Parts: sequence; structure tokens; C-alpha cells
Amino acid sequence: MSWRRIISDAVSPGRVALVWLMTSLGIAAFLTFHMTGEDRSVFMPGDVTDGHHQIALACHRCHTAFGGVRQDACLDCHRAELEAARDSHPEDKFTDPRNAGFLARLDARRCVTCHTEHRPEITAVMGVTLPGDFCHHCHAGVAEERPTHRDLSFDTCASAGCHNYHDNRALYEDFLVRHTEPETPPAVLPERQAWISRTGFERVSLTAADADGPVSSAPELIGAWAGSAHAAAGVSCTSCHQEGDGPWTDRPPRRVCRSCHELEFQGFVGGKHGMRWFVGFDSMSPAQARLPMKPEALSRRLDCGACHDAHAVDVGHAAVDACLSCHSDEHSEAYSESPHFRLWQLERSRQGKPGSGVSCATCHLPRERRRVAGVERTVVQHNQNANLRPNEKMIREVCLTCHSLATSIDALADAALVRRNFTGSPSRRVRSMDMATSRKIHRSDAP
Repeated sequence: MSWRRIISDAVSPGRVALVWLMTSLGIAAFLTFHMTGEDRSVFMPGDVTDGHHQIALACHRCHTAFGGVRQDACLDCHRAELEAARDSHPEDKFTDPRNAGFLARLDARRCVTCHTEHRPEITAVMGVTLPGDFCHHCHAGVAEERPTHRDLSFDTCASAGCHNYHDNRALYEDFLVRHTEPETPPAVLPERQAWISRTGFERVSLTAADADGPVSSAPELIGAWAGSAHAAAGVSCTSCHQEGDGPWTDRPPRRVCRSCHELEFQGFVGGKHGMRWFVGFDSMSPAQARLPMKPEALSRRLDCGACHDAHAVDVGHAAVDACLSCHSDEHSEAYSESPHFRLWQLERSRQGKPGSGVSCATCHLPRERRRVAGVERTVVQHNQNANLRPNEKMIREVCLTCHSLATSIDALADAALVRRNFTGSPSRRVRSMDMATSRKIHRSDAP
């Protein structure tokens, strides 16, 4: 047989059609496998921001087929946060006909105008994808209205101690003026007020004699449980390890913790540690983090038990040791040499007042006043990055407990000081408080 005949048979219409069919089926199978599975990275047009990379493959949470990103997809996660912050640039500000002209320059009604994913080359801090001078679109005349702003460039608007687009609770002018005088903060955290959402069991204190687990249960676990807050609240072994008439399980599912700790669960799934649960994924592993983590922690899974020993229930361990068992970034590693850590050691050794120590949780899981079951309570916010977007949100709920407003603003604006875990003093002074005071005097002197 001649080579010409072989080539002719190989490229015959029937063979070409078969090759195209098999290739198409292979590509379809490949795409279907990745589209229906958890790993959809093949469809990713680029990296996402640090805030979203844990759920980057939950494409359906944000995208609609051929419809782009839904505005409600952003608000499903961030609406409550914006409402709590009393958003200084809410949508209704731009639907007001008097501000219609601004929309032609910048459509501030949609989150994706400023926050665009999959574009790391143009993404700045807080996921902002607009130039640093975008405030100029609406505030071009501010230098004429406020003499204190005449020598400032527009790329300084969002500098620490000045303006935050959505949340100015600790930076708005009247607040700055009210805190210009030296203050003496209490330097003690408010006491937590425990609340359990679960009903159906008697909240009477239990002892080791009340342990109702299998006879093979380890004595050390029973002893730890008997001295814990769980036993004091009447939570027996079967309350967690056995659901109804079901079988005993050594590792209770997350819904068991949630049945009592709904408030903590909602905070947890709102932060980076638990947001994968929010979209239906498995627990996060430190190996998936973008911050440096300790090598021995990479295979762990972040669930309630990663920080809390369900038997001993040592909140002190959860507040520091659990964090440092995973995190190895510069800020975390510097904690043990910081003034904050020394205060924590004094409290743990009972040489300091209760609530006077400063743990990782003191700043990143702050205590806040919430109305729970119709009663005002002090509870712990379990969204560990809620007050880091941006970090000035930490001022009201955390920093002012111990420090003046001026010190807090200066410290959070000093990136090197933050990396040293606030060991030392701020290297510069932010002028926002001076500017606010100057403006107040100027207005009071006006005829």
C-alpha cells in the first residue's frame, strides 16, 4: 500500500468526523467533571483577592451564567457589616436625583465598580481596583471648602487616620474632636455574658458521676469535662456525642456545636477561618492560607475543635495558644515579646486584674454589645477579620479600651509597628485630629 493511500484513508471525512467527535466528547467530559466538582480552577481567569480566595471556586455564589456578578451576591455576605457600620456611602446616596451627575463619573451603586476579582495586577489594599485618587470624582472642591486639605493629594484620602469609604465610625470629624482631650481608659475588657441557644435540657451543674458516655470513655476526658463550662451548664456526654436516639459518635458534627452556639457559628462562617462552610465546602486547612503558617499545622482542619477543646473548654488556650500553633507571620511571632503578651501573662498568673491581659482574641475576636434573645449582652465576635477591613475598625471596640484615640490612630497607621506587634512607639503622627480641631476652631470663629 502506498503512502498516499495511507494518508488518504487517515484524513477521510469519516475519520476526521470521528476524531472531532471523540475530541469534543473528551473536552466536554473534562469540563463537566471540573464544573460539577469542587476544583473549578481550570475556569479561573486569574487570582482572587485575599479576602475571597478561600471560596474562589464557589463560582455560583457570585456569578450567574452570562449575567456577570450579582449585586446581591456581595450583599449576601456584607450587608449586615455595612448596616452595622452605618455605611457612609450607601446606595441611596447615589439614587438621590441631586447626586445623579456623580454616577456618570463613577457608578458607586455597584460593589464591582470598585471591587473587581481576578485582576491581581490592578488590585490594591481591601480589594480596591480603582486608582487611589478616585475620591476626586466627587470631592474635587474639598480643598476650597477645607483649608486643612489644601496641600494634600487625593491619593492620601484613605490613609489611616483619615477617611474610610464605607466605615468612618472611629474617624469622623465629631468623634475625633470629642477625643482630643487626654483620656484614662478602663484598660479592662468587659466580662463575657454566656448565652446558649439550645433548648431541651436542664441547665444544672453536672459532675463526673453524671458522665453518661460509654464505659470505655477515657477517665482523663471525663475529668476534663467535669471541670468544664459544659458540665456546669448541664451539657452531658450524650448531649454532644449522641443525637436523639442515634448511635454514639466520637467526633460530633458541626451542627452539634451550632445547636448551642449559633451566635458564634454565624460569626465564624463570616470570617476567613469558616467562610468555606458558608458556601458548603470542607473546613479550611492552614495549607490553604496566604499568610505564613507553621509546617506542622498545614494538615489540620479548622473547625470548632481546632481552637476549643470540647472537654476542657479552656478559653485561655483558644485566645492565644491555638492561634500561635498555626500562625507564623511576623506579627504573630512578635507577640511573645510584646507589652500585650506581658499583660496576658500577668492576668493568667492572677497577678493582673481579670480582663486586663491582651491576647490574640482580645483584638481579633473582640467583645461587643449585642441584643441577644431580647437582652443586651457582651458576647465574643468570632469573625476574626471583621475589624481588619480596614484595621481602623478596631479602634472603637478594641483600642479605646486601653489607649487614647490619638495613640490608636498613629499605631495602626504604622505598618512596621504593626508587624512588631506594637512593641515600641508610632514613628509618625497622623494629622487628622489636629485638622478636625482646627476646623472646629475655624467654624466657631466665623462671623
